[in-house]
Amino acid sequence: MASSLLNASRNLVRNALRSPTSSVPAVRAAAISTSLSRDSASAHFKSPFVGQSKGADIPDFGKYKSSVPSDRNALYGYFMVGTMAAMSAAGAKSTVHEFLVNMAASADVLAMAKVEVDLATVPEGKNVIIKWRGKPIFVRHRTADEIAEANKVNVSKLRHSEADSDRAKKPEWLVMIGVCTHLGCVPIGEAGDYGGWFCPCHGSHYDISGRIRKGPAPLNLEIPEYDFPEEGKLVIG
Repeated sequence: MASSLLNASRNLVRNALRSPTSSVPAVRAAAISTSLSRDSASAHFKSPFVGQSKGADIPDFGKYKSSVPSDRNALYGYFMVGTMAAMSAAGAKSTVHEFLVNMAASADVLAMAKVEVDLATVPEGKNVIIKWRGKPIFVRHRTADEIAEANKVNVSKLRHSEADSDRAKKPEWLVMIGVCTHLGCVPIGEAGDYGGWFCPCHGSHYDISGRIRKGPAPLNLEIPEYDFPEEGKLVIG
């Protein structure tokens, strides 16, 4: 089979070489006609993209348009916005509330914020020491003589001028923070040169009203916040 095809191709070449005047024009004519047909086909071809810019054709979204009136759509939008605002406000309130609860003092700290004292257990002329917020509190049930002694002192000559009436809401009850104003020591009651309190650390002497009379302490013993809510009861804090 292969040999017959080879022989046929050789015969065609020989015939073409023997008669060049008749074959070559036919071949040329066939080539020209082929090129003309291509030119004519390309001349009649029209590209669908000629003369159009990108995005020139805008799609129609009319079928997606709502048939409901615009005011009803606006009402729905307002409802959604209001609902989201209410939910956001509730979430913010809850967050702030939890934060404040966590920052608030614990139950044991709140229990120490106020101390209640039964004054019936403190005899006249005696001191009691209680603990309030980690500090000692002196509660003195003063006698009439002690009150008179505290009031006859010339306040203008004191280092820290303070009248006894400014330090005691009730004359018979003196309430003070038992911390020396010099270096924070705890003075001893019913001691010192003035019959009040004495700090043995550096020798500060306080009178029966807790006022500094002698020694390095610069100020009188501090008076805390306290009140008498009812007869025979003292609340500190």
